[in-house]
Amino acid sequence: MNKRLIHGIHAVESAIRNDPDNIHHIWADTSKKNARLQRLIQKINASSLRIHPQTSVELTARVKTDKHQGIAAEYTDAKTYDSSFLFTMLDRLEEPPFLLVLDGVTDPHNLGACMRSAECAGVHAVIAPKDNSADLTPTARKVASGAAEVIPFIRVTNLNRTLQELKKAGVWLVGTSDKATQSIYETPLQGSLAIVMGAEGKGLRRLTEESCDFTSAIPMAGNVSSLNISVATGVFLFEAVRQRMA
Repeated sequence: MNKRLIHGIHAVESAIRNDPDNIHHIWADTSKKNARLQRLIQKINASSLRIHPQTSVELTARVKTDKHQGIAAEYTDAKTYDSSFLFTMLDRLEEPPFLLVLDGVTDPHNLGACMRSAECAGVHAVIAPKDNSADLTPTARKVASGAAEVIPFIRVTNLNRTLQELKKAGVWLVGTSDKATQSIYETPLQGSLAIVMGAEGKGLRRLTEESCDFTSAIPMAGNVSSLNISVATGVFLFEAVRQRMA
């Protein structure tokens, strides 16, 4: 189990709501005039948790960023997930699985934004390779705005093997590529589905793309050739949501 420093109102509030037993220390600038922060401080004071008062400068020194919003916590990331958890989860689902696969997203800001979109879209789990991809750092957790404490983030040793096992389990793999001839709006995204997103700038790796059942693209009308990975992920996820609700 790894102890992490998490910061930001959303991240700390989500940890308190979903996993309070794994919070060890909380530091907050109790003098900060912010209504959201003050409501969270009141909630903490009414619980069994204790706040260690610190100035904003002290918090910045502790978490190595001034984007802490006046609060930070030491949190044990007790929930770890691997491929065995993934397939146990799939067996227990009472609805078609809806998964997001991130093939080598390395920027923690992008990972956090993808996690946030995935949780909002009702994705059951986010899957990524252990090597050459971002982990749920404090930055990623803050950007995820609480999603990292709710949705399973599954890191696998061999992504292509996991993709093949998903196919055997009846999950359709839709890869995303700007070279695809089929538009996202022409692609069926219902049923058992994993949307497979490529890395920033590089897109899907060759073996990953070959593992997909088919690829799809977002039509681009402007002069810029591609979207940021987290924006593209949101577009794909919510087109799938639209289709699955139809």
